[in-house]
This record gives sequence, C-alpha cells and structure tokens, in this order.
Amino acid sequence: MSTETSTGDENEIRYSVVINDEEQYSIWPAHRETPAGWRETGCAGTKQECLDHIDTVWTDMRPRSLRERMTAKEA
Repeated sequence: MSTETSTGDENEIRYSVVINDEEQYSIWPAHRETPAGWRETGCAGTKQECLDHIDTVWTDMRPRSLRERMTAKEA
C-alpha cells in the first residue's frame, strides 16, 4: 500500500490537476513528477478541490479528436 493512501487523511495530500493532449483531465499527487503525456493546468489543492475544479472546467467529456471530427462533419 502506498503512503498516499495509508495516511487515511486525503486532505493532507496536495494534488495537481493535469490534462493530456486529448483535453482529458485527471488529478495527480503534486509531489510526484507529472506523467508522460500529461501537463499541469496550474490548479492544485486537496483532492476534493481539484475534483471540483475539473467538474467546472471539463464540460464535454469527449476526447478532443472526437469533438474535432464531429465538428468537421457538421461543417
């Protein structure tokens, strides 16, 4: 079990909101290196703060490439 989940207090862990090239969001422990294929958005906080931010900004769950294909078909 990792130390991040064994503490039992998620409010002590700082997270960063990350986004990939398909504009899909996730959270990542702020003390860890951002994984390949993802970049930080500048938003960080508790797990719940980060999830609340994602709920606000990620309004279309479709990957960017799918949205672009669908838009091209409509034109």
